[in-house]
Amino acid sequence: MLTHISVRGAREHNLKDVSIDIPRDTLTVITGLSGSGKSSLAFDTIYAEGQRRYVESLSAYARQFLEMMQKPDVDHIEGLSPAISIEQKTTSRNPRSTVATVTEIYDYMRLLWARVGIPYSPATGEPIAAQTVSQMVDRVLALPEGTRLYLLAPVVRGRKGEYRKELAEWQKAGFTRVRIDGELYDIEEAPALDKKYKHDIEVVVDRLVVGEGIATRLAESFEAALKLADGLAYVDLVDVTVAEATARPKGVAEARTPFVSSEVEKRASGEGVSTALDTNGIGGAMKGATLPANRIVFSEKFACPVSGFAIAEIEPRLFSFNAPQGACPACDGLGEKLLFDEDLVVPNHDLSLKKGAVVPWARSNPPSPYYMQVLGSLAREFGFSLDTPWRDLPEDVRDTILHGTRGKPVTLTFVDGRKSYDVKKPFEGVIGNLNRRMLQTESAWMREELAKYQASHPCETCHGARLKPEALAVKIAMRDISSVTRLSVVDALAWFAALPGQLTDQQREIARAILKEIDERLGFLNNVGLDYLNLDRTSGTLSGGESQRIRLASQIGSGLSGVLYVLDEPSIGLHQRDNDMLLKTLRRLRDLGNTVLVVEHDEDAIRTADYVIDMGPGAGVHGGEIVAHGSFDQVAASPASITADYLNGTREVPLPARRRKGNGCELTVHNATANNLRGVTASIPLGTFTCVTGVSGSGKSSFTIDTLYAAAARALNGARILAGKHDKVTGLQHLDKVIDIDQSPIGRTPRSNPATYTGAFTQIRDWFAGLPEAQARGYKPGRFSFNVKGGRCEACQGDGVLKIEMHFLPDVYVTCDVCHGARYNRETLEVKFKGKSIADVLDMTVEDAVEFFKAVPPIRDKMAMLAEVGLGYIKVGQQATTLSGGEAQRVKLAKELSRRATGNTLYILDEPTTGLHFEDVRKLLEVLHALVEQGNTVVVIEHNLDVIKTADWVLDLGPEGGVKGGEVVAEGTPEQVAKAKGSFTGRYLAPLLSRPVAAAAE
Repeated sequence: MLTHISVRGAREHNLKDVSIDIPRDTLTVITGLSGSGKSSLAFDTIYAEGQRRYVESLSAYARQFLEMMQKPDVDHIEGLSPAISIEQKTTSRNPRSTVATVTEIYDYMRLLWARVGIPYSPATGEPIAAQTVSQMVDRVLALPEGTRLYLLAPVVRGRKGEYRKELAEWQKAGFTRVRIDGELYDIEEAPALDKKYKHDIEVVVDRLVVGEGIATRLAESFEAALKLADGLAYVDLVDVTVAEATARPKGVAEARTPFVSSEVEKRASGEGVSTALDTNGIGGAMKGATLPANRIVFSEKFACPVSGFAIAEIEPRLFSFNAPQGACPACDGLGEKLLFDEDLVVPNHDLSLKKGAVVPWARSNPPSPYYMQVLGSLAREFGFSLDTPWRDLPEDVRDTILHGTRGKPVTLTFVDGRKSYDVKKPFEGVIGNLNRRMLQTESAWMREELAKYQASHPCETCHGARLKPEALAVKIAMRDISSVTRLSVVDALAWFAALPGQLTDQQREIARAILKEIDERLGFLNNVGLDYLNLDRTSGTLSGGESQRIRLASQIGSGLSGVLYVLDEPSIGLHQRDNDMLLKTLRRLRDLGNTVLVVEHDEDAIRTADYVIDMGPGAGVHGGEIVAHGSFDQVAASPASITADYLNGTREVPLPARRRKGNGCELTVHNATANNLRGVTASIPLGTFTCVTGVSGSGKSSFTIDTLYAAAARALNGARILAGKHDKVTGLQHLDKVIDIDQSPIGRTPRSNPATYTGAFTQIRDWFAGLPEAQARGYKPGRFSFNVKGGRCEACQGDGVLKIEMHFLPDVYVTCDVCHGARYNRETLEVKFKGKSIADVLDMTVEDAVEFFKAVPPIRDKMAMLAEVGLGYIKVGQQATTLSGGEAQRVKLAKELSRRATGNTLYILDEPTTGLHFEDVRKLLEVLHALVEQGNTVVVIEHNLDVIKTADWVLDLGPEGGVKGGEVVAEGTPEQVAKAKGSFTGRYLAPLLSRPVAAAAE
């Protein structure tokens, strides 16, 4: 029996011939300094080989659809299981992906509503009953005499296939005509259908003219159609819409049917919607759209006899906002639309119209006198001044400028040369003008420019529910599926737990298995500390840690055993209080019979582990070795391990000698209500190091990023972003700019690297172009760029590698045989400084570059700043795509630090300790505190207690996450927060603060 995963001779990236035996079926934590080789061992070696072996066991046909991993540089690995990687990356940026869809909870919810849900009429609020054939006949006979119509049986609705056999059967049954994708054909002349595309086929059961004596024939035809199409029939009127047909004709007493509401008629005539909405996207090119205006749907299953509202079928796809059968036709299931936003059109309310308050008109290119003449005409018409600040203009005037006169003509005066002329016409408004230009322009550049003034707003049709009215009409316990997805995980748990008591015996029997699956998945999300997330929260808004824990919950739900799970810092974004639940989840994953390998810096995780591997001793070229391994006690006793020094208390992040009071000014956010914030008013002392803390989901990002940063960026940087709802932000006059340093990648292509991002590469190229050899050859700085023709190797176009597609085998990247990976051609590489070519410089580590360019201050200072934030181990030209989120954030920080400081800058960082070892945290804090010493203000969202204890001011939000959070629980110095009752942060912070409050507040 295999007891260990044996790795021998691992040399991937910076690993130095590492060999290790990792016990199977244990929770193993790999720790060490940032860049010491943890991920290289866990992901690039062990996981990559486990995944590769599993994929290789599949057929060649299956392998071509999978992205195979490269074989890692390792002698051999034994004892591997199939491997699953749960990395620290956002689940999906697709706006259609939500917490409920990612965890498959929504799939079970769709099944539940389809099988147990009861449809209710939107008009009457009463349950919808099935229509009888008699009711259908009466409905048709109520149409005006002489109305010509087709009676159709929709036999194929949005399905792929050729249907040759079915067409032959229908012809054999006596039917002669069909409508295929909206076109009528005789069956024998029906075209061959492409099986790769979805089709709609309707059999023409009968052609009729409404009049005396057709009732019996109509009833027989309806019965035939309903039998053919599983209870569904269409009536298509010829040369007339339903709205026109149901209007009372001249000379006919009671031709109008009592079954159609005026609201339905209004929609039919105005929007092309008939008395019944299409739930299946029927009608060829109209998939996902509403019904043709000449169609009436009849269903022996669900139809409202009062309004005519009908549901053709209740199937799981009716509740999918990702399929045309269920998606709201107005927003295509997104729940929101891009609309021109008043706050982006007029961002600064202190400006007057003359000074450019209406930004799209003020910044027209080229500047147009037309817009100012229009505004001047409006000023004369409505009696206001163009010099009045926007905020002081009457509300009706502002509304008229933005939204127009709504059809009322006004006199507009224009000057053309020396001539003046008046035009009397309605004014469309600034937003109307932008909408028209967006629709009419064929220029991609113009659309991109106009899009800067648009923001997402809830869809006016579905109000954010994403679904068609038919789907929302189906309810369980009087709740539609969309309203339940708006619940948080913990509230959804309670609702589904109480649901069986509100169902009939038959419904309970049907729902039992479905509810078990839903409850289990909700329970797993709750157990990994995600109880505050709403089920309809889009995946793109989740942090890396939240996404990772969602996938972790899904894996526990799968119940697999004998699997190797590799996780990358699952504690990211977790408050200390929630860490215990996470560790309990990891232990449960292990107890199912799996091997759990975790890359982690969290002390609690290291203490909980069955086995610990400490990488080091340094980072980059100085790392790649195993410094210590074994149980926690064995590693903590290791004399060579820096990690051990922090675990046993030999080293620590020191408390500051004093807490700064700030410069006497404050930055105050008033009445912030974005997301879950409950009217938060809070102040941050300027000139201090401030931490915003709280449990996961308490509102830290909503307050700091969505409100404070967005409002400050609009006011100080002129950014076109919308701030979360709040009354005002005061104190911004004491700052000159705001900088947000997040963990988004510094570049999305391999051509981006730390040198290009910080601007050092431009200076390096200039330096090489200024060398005597380059000058003698006439080389310019562009010669030393691998992104443009001239100096780069054209065989690989400056990539250094060539990609060879291998179909069902993994793509092979081979070093370019012309430049041998140097990325430049031979002539460019002949230009050298201190014996090094530009390719050699890009291959240097940052700390080597500091020494190499010590006589070139502009380059040296940028490299020194990268080294100062703890990135001395990365290479100058390292591909941006290979940097972790924490490394990318520190590259951004180094770029900002290398700029000349004004002393009045607000720096905002979101969890900068992500991916950092204790020692790296200490170095980072030195840099951040140095920024504050220069007079700047640093605001950090953070859970790391070592960071919080060094802060001058702490703003603690909570008390819980989601709807139970969004309040200020405590604020003050760390010592004051530690004493606050109800503060979870204070409870964990107190043991770290041994000094008296008086000494700390000197």
